[in-house]
Amino acid sequence: SFTMNMYLFVYDLMQFCGHSWIFTNMIIRFMTFGKDSLADTFHSIGLVMRLCQLLSVLEILHILIGIDKSRLLPRFLQITERIIVLFVVINSQEEVQGKYVVCVLFFLWNLLDVVRYTYNMLARMGIYYLPLTWLNFSLCIPLYPLSVLAKGFAICVSLPYFESFGTYSIKLPFPFTFSIYFPYVLKMYLIVLFTGMCFIIQNLFSERTAHLGTGNIKTKRS
Repeated sequence: SFTMNMYLFVYDLMQFCGHSWIFTNMIIRFMTFGKDSLADTFHSIGLVMRLCQLLSVLEILHILIGIDKSRLLPRFLQITERIIVLFVVINSQEEVQGKYVVCVLFFLWNLLDVVRYTYNMLARMGIYYLPLTWLNFSLCIPLYPLSVLAKGFAICVSLPYFESFGTYSIKLPFPFTFSIYFPYVLKMYLIVLFTGMCFIIQNLFSERTAHLGTGNIKTKRS
């Protein structure tokens, strides 16, 4: 309906504005301060980044109620990956926030999202540009695996701090003998992360084929 389409357009516009601000801010800071800006990335744009990622949870709801025709599982995996790495790993360990991998991860996320939300906004209005459509369904194929590698590296960097501080590790008192050692949880999640990557990459290729075919754009909304 027109109302739902307008709602999705406003949602895409809000996300586009947020991610564009982050992306522009990162570039300007790097051009101004050079490498010194990398260590301060999280403190400069972390709040807006967290707001954008929390807002992205609505995309799962959009699929569940049927106003977005995207596949649920791939989108769910992509969103939860970011939520876990951003809020559980990076946000909880101040020592990790200053690592260069955080800057790399934010750059990849925002580059992908600026393109995706631009495409989605125009698609809501029935506008399809060949270069933008090609970029939307092609750029994610090389950049998504790179972002997964950055996520994995961020988790590995965080492990010594989780081990030292005992963050999220739980040891139940007597008579219970059950305990959760969080670094082990993160190591197991690395397996899930890279296994899910294979599934999502396959889905990305399927989406690219469905929208681009053999080179012709199929005017289908995202």
